Amino acid sequence: MKVVRQENDSEARRSSGSEDLNEDPIKELPSVTTVPTAPSPPVSPTSVRPRTVARTGLYALLAANAAVVTLFAVRAGFASNALVVIGRFAGLYGALLMAFQLLLVARLPWLDRRIGMDRLTNWHRWTGFGLLWTLVAHLVFITFGYARSSSLDPVSRLVDLAETVEGVLRATVATALILVVGAVSARRARRRLAYETWHFIHLYTYAAVVLAFTHQVAVGTTFTASAAATAYWYTLWIAAGAALVTGRLLLPLRRNLRHRLRVEAVVPESDQVVSVYITGRDLDRLPARAGQFFLWRFLTKDRWWQANPYSLSAAPDGTRLRLTAKAAGAGSASLRHLRPGTRVFAEGPYGAFTALHRTRPASLLIAGGVGVTPIRALLEEIEGHAVVVHRVTGERDAVLHDELRELAVAKGAELHLVTGPPVPDRLGPRELAALVPDITERDVFLCGPPPMMTAVLGTLRELGVPGRQIHFERFSLAG
Repeated sequence: MKVVRQENDSEARRSSGSEDLNEDPIKELPSVTTVPTAPSPPVSPTSVRPRTVARTGLYALLAANAAVVTLFAVRAGFASNALVVIGRFAGLYGALLMAFQLLLVARLPWLDRRIGMDRLTNWHRWTGFGLLWTLVAHLVFITFGYARSSSLDPVSRLVDLAETVEGVLRATVATALILVVGAVSARRARRRLAYETWHFIHLYTYAAVVLAFTHQVAVGTTFTASAAATAYWYTLWIAAGAALVTGRLLLPLRRNLRHRLRVEAVVPESDQVVSVYITGRDLDRLPARAGQFFLWRFLTKDRWWQANPYSLSAAPDGTRLRLTAKAAGAGSASLRHLRPGTRVFAEGPYGAFTALHRTRPASLLIAGGVGVTPIRALLEEIEGHAVVVHRVTGERDAVLHDELRELAVAKGAELHLVTGPPVPDRLGPRELAALVPDITERDVFLCGPPPMMTAVLGTLRELGVPGRQIHFERFSLAG
């Protein structure tokens, strides 16, 4: 193992190959290329944690609505059959969770910037399983409750209710759709499906929402118990639907009509990595920040239907956007063949991986492989002293390294290029502490392949870096 130190200036030229290095062997440290520079002045970050504010707001909103639902249910009165009572409460809470689901996937900018799409998607997933069980409980308890007061067995009673009571058949179909979506959303099934296939099946959730709402209107005793209850439920559903339509349809359409994005240039960075420059109108009015990503849809005859998440690899400058991607599949490999002038439909910007969440004046930016793209953009925007650690297998894998080097000099940052095979871990506790002795006093921004991120997160915990100072985001999309 060795440390390789290299003095650089702003005249460093751009290349995609290896570089001449002056070696200075030092024992017990990984192979590192370091750019030492004078530190920039410290900057005080915001004292209010945006994620805490947004998360607390969501919890409070859900709790307040649960209390209102419970109040209206109690005022509506209880049935004599305890099973029916339990079933009705399960149905009411299931309807509330269904409306909450729409809010979680609405991709509203205020929530997304503070919580992040990956965390919102994770909450959506767990809320979905809660929704699944509440709807199943509603169906089972209602069916067994009404069967107890009749001569029919539960299955026959369910069939009878579906045939004779308006809205019951729709509710049964809605529950079946939720069961199907829940089954394909399980981790084992999800890994076996292409994203487009999973997403298409996931769209049936919206059909289930419509069916469940019409069932509630038709037979919901709490829904019709009072004018206030009716107004509440209509307001809840309209607000959830409006949030979804605004965030997923109206806002992307408005932004794309305004900015009219097109491919400006395609620049190979290496044999497998390419940068795409995108221009448009009024890009200074696009609220994008370094570290965020878009869902990019390039409107060619063979790829227009496919949207892929790519981070910005340069801080937005008001005139153009840039993404940089490695050929890891058909979608990313096709970027190399894009022609200038190709129309682009972009959804976003998304993500909470930004300087908005800083808690300390100094920062540590850790990138693995092509995960350097949002890190490079962050370095361009972030203020205060920064240390950048780029982990790659070999020097040829160090995408955008020349740009990082120039930025490090200009920003007064330290840059470490750590090379070597995955095993042994080159960013273990001892190695990382040697590179960044004051690591516990810094915000840490981390982006890279999942195994590398998992290992580094373990290292950060072992070194005692507070969780509030660790910032990372995974691409995780929901329907």
